[in-house]
Amino acid sequence: MPSPPPSLLEPGAWVCHPGRPDWGPGQVQSVVGARVTVNFRNAGKILVNAAAVTLEDCLDPDAA
Repeated sequence: MPSPPPSLLEPGAWVCHPGRPDWGPGQVQSVVGARVTVNFRNAGKILVNAAAVTLEDCLDPDAA
């Protein structure tokens, strides 16, 4: 599967890890090449290899 559009993987964007729904939504903190640092609600700060994992777009959980 291809990586998400570049606009999705930018600081401030909300994403979900498809293989780890238990981590909950996460906010992108930084993007350096394929290395994406995400602060997940239930797992904390995780470094994700976007070349190996396709992060999914999630809604901001605080927006209502």
